Amino acid sequence: MRGFRQGLKETGFVEGENVAIEYRWAEGQIERLPTLVADLVRRRVAVIATPASGAIPAKAATTTIPIVFVSNQDPVTIGLVASIARPGGNLTGISFVSAELSAKRLELLRTLVLGATRLAVLVNPADSATENMLKDLETAARALGMQIQVFNASTKGEIDAAFVNMGRERPDALFVGLSAFLTGRRLQLAHWAIRLAIPATFGDRQYAEAGGLMSYGGNLIDAYRQVGVYTGRILNGTKPADLPVVQTSKFELVINAQTAKMLGLPIPDKLLALADEVIE
Repeated sequence: MRGFRQGLKETGFVEGENVAIEYRWAEGQIERLPTLVADLVRRRVAVIATPASGAIPAKAATTTIPIVFVSNQDPVTIGLVASIARPGGNLTGISFVSAELSAKRLELLRTLVLGATRLAVLVNPADSATENMLKDLETAARALGMQIQVFNASTKGEIDAAFVNMGRERPDALFVGLSAFLTGRRLQLAHWAIRLAIPATFGDRQYAEAGGLMSYGGNLIDAYRQVGVYTGRILNGTKPADLPVVQTSKFELVINAQTAKMLGLPIPDKLLALADEVIE
């Protein structure tokens, strides 16, 4: 929200002064999104700003209210827009293709955890990004001679159960998939990984800030700043169809040195040189 408000401000809008924001939170329950969208449509809001998981039901609910999305998948592939350059219709937004960075995340993890061959993968099966991410990850794992075991979790209890099972299986490392729900449970995930001494990689810096070992992916705050900019431009009269989807190129590697020390993992100089931030 900090990034979103900053983007609005850059286009001349300040919450409480000349724009009002109606907040709706699904609290990790994706099935609630159509109801939340329907309420906003009834209220005839000027713009809907949402992650891709909310943009899909929003597109189904209205063809007139502009929708600005953040997507960690190709928005053309999942049917949000007709093309990146000419989105058409009432949707546009920001695409940070972290789902396509699975191979890079795995390569960085392997650099830190030398000799890792057995990889646990924790995903939210309800998230629309999961299927494509797993395909990319399976290809990357085969290329590195690694075997993967998938653990599903879409509730707090299922996260606990997945880690209990990991404790029995003892994988060499953990790869956490992209999901708004999992990001919301980042403290739980980071603590479990440390408790079981499993080196883990995540797709967003918020995990590393919460104690996760390392993260590599798009800069979510900057992506939402750009959503705020597009929202402001639409409020100023620009049509969504005239705003090409922004493909962000800001990707960052964050390493939590404290967690690495607790896990007994020396950080190679190569990774330290690549890191955008090292949390001491």
